[in-house]
Parts: sequence; structure tokens; C-alpha cells
Amino acid sequence: MSEISILSVFLFAIEDLKREIPSQPVMPKELFTQNRIAVIWDFDKTLIPGYMQQPIFERYGIDETNFWMEVNTMAERYKERGYRVSGESVYLNHIITHVRNGEMKGLNNAILRELGAEIEFYDGLPFFFEELRAEARAKSEYLKHDIQLEHYIVSTGLAEMVRGSLVAQHVDGIWGCEFIENPLLPGFLNQDEFSIETEKEICQIGTMIDNTTKTRALFEINKGSNKNEAIDVNAKMAQDDRRIPFQNMIYIADGPSDVPSFSVVRKFGGKAYAVYKPGNEEEFEQNDRLLQTGRIHAYGPARYLSDSNTSMWLRMHIHKICDRIVADREANLAIRVTKPPQHLKEEKAAEEAEEDAVVEQDTMEL
Repeated sequence: MSEISILSVFLFAIEDLKREIPSQPVMPKELFTQNRIAVIWDFDKTLIPGYMQQPIFERYGIDETNFWMEVNTMAERYKERGYRVSGESVYLNHIITHVRNGEMKGLNNAILRELGAEIEFYDGLPFFFEELRAEARAKSEYLKHDIQLEHYIVSTGLAEMVRGSLVAQHVDGIWGCEFIENPLLPGFLNQDEFSIETEKEICQIGTMIDNTTKTRALFEINKGSNKNEAIDVNAKMAQDDRRIPFQNMIYIADGPSDVPSFSVVRKFGGKAYAVYKPGNEEEFEQNDRLLQTGRIHAYGPARYLSDSNTSMWLRMHIHKICDRIVADREANLAIRVTKPPQHLKEEKAAEEAEEDAVVEQDTMEL
């Protein structure tokens, strides 16, 4: 064979090899192992007895009752003026108005985080978060499958206050409303240098979470876009590729305002649990109506000590989820992994030889 022919064969072999080797890394069939559990918490009246904004009112001497009375009537008042506003989040603008008018002068994100440390929680918190996390590691089979439990807070309250609170270090993600200080001015793209910033003070809404948009956070947790920015929450995604299936979720909140989130979690196989302030008959009755109308699976007092009904219910269902994860993963392993090859011919030959020997012996005896 000539040198040219050898070279041609060599080049063809290289090109053939290139076609066999993918240009991009081969992705696993599934993006996530789905051995995670998400416990998702509302905040106000779920983890705390009242509203998280109370320390703000105390700092600036604002009448809390009057503030919420004004907020509760604002949507209707604006409607009379021809404006359509969100009744669930109008309180954010009312806070900004207080800042502009001087009643809350100087309120900024740093102060909000500082005031978050003053929030008082229901009995058992924040330690209950770690107790639940430990339940997902309580059995050897849970450890074998590396099951992990994650806590998330999804609130219409203020994210900075949650970040400053006692529970912040015990959760894996926080969704809430956020304010902007010193907003970018028109023409900022053409500026090489910016003037010295004035005293920081909240003046615009950055993020607004209401009881309907809470469901977006649920899908972010479900698909894993909160952990991987490359995943768009609106992108179509196979159920097997999602980080935390809804059936691995428990959503806990205080009442009717969370019906959209209760409904989403229930629809896709998760658990919905409502809480009420211990001793409050009105909230108890409200939770019972949610149960009777099929909005939730169960309800109990917002008390998170180990002997409470709520604590026992959550621990029980975390174990049930863990047991199902183990069963599903082991069943999937059995399907995917075939048995090793057996020496069928040799075994069959040995069996036939044994049968022939028995027949021959019987013949001799006859």
C-alpha cells in the first residue's frame, strides 16, 4: 500500500472516531436523583403568632392596628379613584409612603434585617427545623440512599426581616417581598461614574410576592431553578428530571390565603397542612373548613414541640415520604440492573446426566 493510501486510511479513521465521540459532554438520563424532601413554610401566623412587621411599627411609633386597617381599605379606596391595586401587596406601598412622609424616615434593608432579629417564634422553633432534618437520616436505608430534607420559607412578608430572624440559618431558601434603595436614575447606562450615594432609604418595590405568585416559588423548588440558574422555571421539563417532585413536598401555612399553594401541592401529590394559633377557636374553625372542603390533608396547632399533634404528623409523613423514596429507588435499580449471566448449558447437562443415572439404576433393578 502506498504512503498516500495509508495516510488516507489514517485520516478516515480519525474522522470516524470524531463522529463517535460527542462534541458535548454526555448528560445523565436524569438531571437529579430525586432523593430530596422539601418542607415549605409560610411565615406570618404559621411560624410566628402575628405579623413580622410588628418590630417596624414599634421602632417608629406607628399604630399597628391603624396601619392594617388602612391597608385593608386601600384597595377599595383606590378603586373609587379608578386605580386597580393588589389587596395582598398594597401594604408595601403604604410602608414606602410612610418613609417618604417621614414617619419611617431612614428605614432601609439593613434596619429591616436588624429588626428581623426581634421576631418571636412559636414554641419549638427554630430547633424543630433541625429535628425534622434529622428524621430524614433516622434509618440506615435513608442514609444508604442519601435522603436529604430541605426547609424553605415562602412569604408575602419581607425577605430581609426573615433573613435577620432566628430561623434564617436553618432554611435552604427564602422567598419574600424586597425593597430597593437608591434606584438607578434615567441615563445610568451612559454614566462612567456615579455620584456619591445619599443616605440609604427604601423607595421602590424590588420583588413582590402575593398568595398567587407563591406558586411560582413552588415550581422553582420543584424544577431546581432555585439551585441551578441555567434552569428556567417556565421551561418544559419531564417529571423525572425535576429536582424535588411535588410528592416529596409538604406545604405548611395558616389559612385560606394559602389555598392556591395548597391546591398546587395537593394536585401533584404533595401534602398540605394548616396550623392555627393554639386556643384560637376562630382559626381552628377556619382550618376545619379547609379540611372539609378538601383543601388540606390535616391541621393542628402552631406548636412545634416534640409532643404536639403538628410535630408528630409532620414526622410521620416525612418517614412515609422517605420510605417511598427508598422503595422507588430500589425498584428502579432492580429494573435497570440485569442479573449476571448463568451457566445454563452446563447446569442443564448436569441435571440430564443425573436423570439418566436414575433411569439406568431403575432399569437394572427391574
